[in-house]
Amino acid sequence: MAGSAIGLGNIWRFPYMVGEHGGASFIILYILSTIFVSLPIFVAEVVLGRKSRMSAAYSMSSLRPGKRVWKFAGYLAVLIPLIICSYYSVIGGWSMDFMLKSFSGFFVRTSTDEVTGLFGNLTDSVWKPAVMHLLFLGVSCLVVMRGVKTGIEKFSKLSMPVLFILIIVMICYSVTLPGAKAGIEYLLKPDFSHLTPRSFAYAMGQSFYSLSLGMGIIITYGAYVSKHENILASSAGTAVADFAFAIFAGLAIMPAVFAAGIEPGAGPGLIFQSIPFIFSKMGENLPVISGIVAAFFFIAVVVAALTSCISLVEVGTSFLSEKYGMSRKKAVLIVYCICGFIGTLCALEGRLFDAFDWFCSNILLLVLSFLVAVFVGFILKKEEVWDNVTNQGQIAVNGKIFPVVYFLIRWVAPIAIAVIFFTNFIL
Repeated sequence: MAGSAIGLGNIWRFPYMVGEHGGASFIILYILSTIFVSLPIFVAEVVLGRKSRMSAAYSMSSLRPGKRVWKFAGYLAVLIPLIICSYYSVIGGWSMDFMLKSFSGFFVRTSTDEVTGLFGNLTDSVWKPAVMHLLFLGVSCLVVMRGVKTGIEKFSKLSMPVLFILIIVMICYSVTLPGAKAGIEYLLKPDFSHLTPRSFAYAMGQSFYSLSLGMGIIITYGAYVSKHENILASSAGTAVADFAFAIFAGLAIMPAVFAAGIEPGAGPGLIFQSIPFIFSKMGENLPVISGIVAAFFFIAVVVAALTSCISLVEVGTSFLSEKYGMSRKKAVLIVYCICGFIGTLCALEGRLFDAFDWFCSNILLLVLSFLVAVFVGFILKKEEVWDNVTNQGQIAVNGKIFPVVYFLIRWVAPIAIAVIFFTNFIL
């Protein structure tokens, strides 16, 4: 679950969301959203998966059959990953393009002015973003088709710690750049004058996106969680690790943004403008080290994107196999065609990419998360939830915390989601 949560949501999305919505003040909203809404929803999704022992498509309808709304929620849990996978693989394609550039030492031997414009050159290209998207999506689908455990899981267990170490290295270098102090202050000194009612919506949407909530993934993973596992501890640990990594990514990227004179609200391309700038500056004094770090960093970023994309592809593949009895190969090919077509449109038209990202983060994820909160808080019996949270009373500490957790799941989370949902339309 931590592996699903820690990825491009932290490295790619968090820094540019912070840049667009007020810096440190947005981070405070993000923390509050995570504690009082996202973490309870995370626990609810794990409870739902472990209780049903079913995939997200059938978890609710299997526990309370006969109600159309829960069947709808199951189909929504399949639709959302397909949509996210479509534009997420576009980002994976960008990452793959930059990884290939890093192999040739491109960032080291290119001026800082030129590297900050690389992303614009890539997205302005007629077909290259679409080709890289299809290539990245194809690799993800091949892994799903052939199996995940023997290859990508072992490699990701090595690459994720490497990525963590590289982020620390980049923080140490980024904060020493001329002009970096303004970036640090932007992250650490809140200015609440920048906040609007929609800032709360974006903070919650980012928290949901980063923790993979409302995508069906955590429900699916919950189905494999042992009955002896302390789901409160593992959920809290995942949230803490996810937040810590997001902050580290922000500390690595935002000082470089200000040092390079890049607009903090530059949008989805922020990381692809600021990170090459760090490597270019590092290459002026340490060309060999900079080239090695750049290569390892973008390899790790691609793997982070790949592991998440595989989870998204797997949801649709499993559904088609279960629902229609398709072979795994045929199901993967259908998913590839659907996501490949939609993603190609997103790769060629930036406004469509932004629309899909906004619609998923601020509408679809909220709708499914709301249904999960209502189901666990009101449809399941309180004793059923208590049994899963406390492991039938065996974990005394969880028993003491349970009233607070249950109150957050039943009342705070759904009300907050409903308010934020309507805020997106009214304001």
